[in-house]
Amino acid sequence: MRDLEETARAIPILPSLDIARTRRFYEEKLGFSGEHYEDEDYLIVTRGEIELHFWRTDDEKLPPVSSAYIRGRDVLALHADFTARGAEKISEVMSRDWGMTEFYVWDPDGNLLRIGLPTECFA
Repeated sequence: MRDLEETARAIPILPSLDIARTRRFYEEKLGFSGEHYEDEDYLIVTRGEIELHFWRTDDEKLPPVSSAYIRGRDVLALHADFTARGAEKISEVMSRDWGMTEFYVWDPDGNLLRIGLPTECFA
């Protein structure tokens, strides 16, 4: 039997001002599937092992101060795919002082996704 720590994983729950717009953005611009679950107040999207949840809010101050870190993915391939799909608010891939190579992408509401991989994996 595996320990709980080996089987547990964290899934971010981010605010959305418009669930339908959020679904369209994550599907069209980031290649997620919105078929997992959606209603007017909640959305779950997936891409491979990445799973993000969104809850509906009217508070426009929440998304710009919300973020999720996605670690352990092929950073260069995801960046190229997001760029090819037309994601507009996306940073360049950068090696950071804290040992990660990462990029950032913002959704239409201002939620920040930070996507990174340890820089040593590129050596």
